[in-house]
Amino acid sequence: MISQHLQTGRRAVGVFRQQVTEETALHRIAELQNFIDGRPDAREVRKALALKLVYQGYLYDEIQTILDVSRGSITGWKQAYESNGIDGLRLNYQGRKSYLLSAQREEVLNWLQTKDTWELGELEYKLAFDYDVVYESKQSYYALFEEAGIS
Repeated sequence: MISQHLQTGRRAVGVFRQQVTEETALHRIAELQNFIDGRPDAREVRKALALKLVYQGYLYDEIQTILDVSRGSITGWKQAYESNGIDGLRLNYQGRKSYLLSAQREEVLNWLQTKDTWELGELEYKLAFDYDVVYESKQSYYALFEEAGIS
């Protein structure tokens, strides 16, 4: 008889944990959707979207294929979100490099010189995704154009 109560109690705890987990997942999905709706930066949106898919039950392999991100990135974003909440998904420029190394600068200048047309947005994108460099001032990008001999 006591063992029956213990088993019933264990089942009830298991059901309770499952409900809490489902409720937590639904809350996180809603929170992530609100974040996605209000973010202009595609990098932050991609992080939030990956996590939203995790909480909706998608497998990491599926998310990798859908968003073209690595499993390690998804894991890191999830850990950052679970320990810091939404703030864990925001781009933090603290600690980021704010400049190109000399070899990287040469690569960018060579790349600029091979192009027929130039756009500021394309240069910003290349620096952010290839070198993890985001300048606060547009003047820094214009200086690269000038250094490459582009007016």
